[in-house]
Amino acid sequence: MNDEQPARDPVGEDARIDSLEERLKAAREREEKRNKPVAGAEADENYRAGNRVLAELLGGIVGGLFLGWVIDHFAGTTPWGLLVMLFLGIFVAFRNIIRMSNRRPD
Repeated sequence: MNDEQPARDPVGEDARIDSLEERLKAAREREEKRNKPVAGAEADENYRAGNRVLAELLGGIVGGLFLGWVIDHFAGTTPWGLLVMLFLGIFVAFRNIIRMSNRRPD
């Protein structure tokens, strides 16, 4: 119906546009690699370290409570043995956690 050419011809391919597209494609590929989930040893090592921190914290608290209860039960010093051993267990747990965090990775 309309035999006229459009007022503007489409712009031909430009080397700069091709270069830009190639750089964008490379950047997208790098970003996909960077955002890929960590698999294998690093994730397992972090998981083990977190479990060890949790075990140290719970072990210190529960161990201190148990030892304090035993001391109170046999010595009749309720509640002082429990409180002293609880705080000692918490102190030891935090000391161990700090020592683990300051250790250099192998």
